[in-house]
Amino acid sequence: MTQSTDIQTPVFVLDAARLRANLETAKRVREEAGCKILLATKAFSLPAAFPMMTDYLDGTTASGEQEAIMGHESFGKEVHVYSPAYTKAEVERLTEVAEHIYFNSLEQLDRFADIARNAGAKVGLRVNPGYSNATLGGDLYNPCAPGSRFGEVPSKLDQVDWSRIDIFHVHALCESLHEGSVGLIEFVADNFGQYIEQVSTVNFGGGHFLNKDGYDVDALIAAIKVFKARFGVEVVLEPGAGLVVNTGELYATVLALHWNEVDLAILDASASTHMPDVLEVPYRPDVIGAGQPGQKAHTYRFGGKTCMTGDVIGDYSFDAPLKPGDTIIFTDQMHYSFVKTNTFNGTPLANLAVRWEDGIIESLSDFGYEEFRRRLGR
Repeated sequence: MTQSTDIQTPVFVLDAARLRANLETAKRVREEAGCKILLATKAFSLPAAFPMMTDYLDGTTASGEQEAIMGHESFGKEVHVYSPAYTKAEVERLTEVAEHIYFNSLEQLDRFADIARNAGAKVGLRVNPGYSNATLGGDLYNPCAPGSRFGEVPSKLDQVDWSRIDIFHVHALCESLHEGSVGLIEFVADNFGQYIEQVSTVNFGGGHFLNKDGYDVDALIAAIKVFKARFGVEVVLEPGAGLVVNTGELYATVLALHWNEVDLAILDASASTHMPDVLEVPYRPDVIGAGQPGQKAHTYRFGGKTCMTGDVIGDYSFDAPLKPGDTIIFTDQMHYSFVKTNTFNGTPLANLAVRWEDGIIESLSDFGYEEFRRRLGR
């Protein structure tokens, strides 16, 4: 719990110095392993930070047309795009902004790959390898869960004309440490070598939590080097969260205190509108200065001011009682946070800001009624 008069809450604040430190890890992997690293914009889309990131990364990877356009316009390097399904018109438009277009299945390849190829784009096929180290959220975040719609199944790979495929793509991880990254690389090498020998590039997708405590970067580098030496292909990684872990916070303010069998603190930040993963995963974000419930003298249950009963962030304890106006700072809020916010109940979007390396905080947005109304159409 801290007092702050510098910024209006709720607001996500990126710390540029910490982001640069994380990017140095990516730079080391790129240089020592001789691979490409892309920013997965589905996890982190903050164009104000792109000029810094372009010095360390090879480009962006998008999960749809609008992210691809943003990568093309705002990042200015390679643009890769994957979607589980496209329309013909979408693929035609994507060829104007993306040089690498990935298809989800043999069916999508047959329908649309020639459009991409004839426009000069590299063609990728996503394969569901049947391997996963995705421990977060169970099957909710497991791309290889039974019945998953992501990627062609191995039993159909012999039907693919691999002479028309440039990139073998797998994405099977979620917030995985090096055991997952290395395990995936070795699994693909051992089980899909006959197809890898027919392509020029292998993309191991995202979920590589490069900057998380305990991630052995040396193990990843060694695995990539062995894979490249065995197959002679280019290797691509697509981390999103792994590039921005622990690089920023969500600042909130205590609006009111209440009691109903437990002490309650109602905030201007909401789980359902500002931190959806708190409910979807679910998880309890850490708060600066707070302990586990009962650990310190005063325990509160944090909730937002929406009408959703389940809009509860978690239980936290503090050394001193909270009071209206106190600032609450939720840590590690840069990945899969502001990219998923919404305006349910007319709740204002949390604003965006950057603390640059000189310590100056720059506000990037001023979301208000106009943004709420614009999203509802005319």
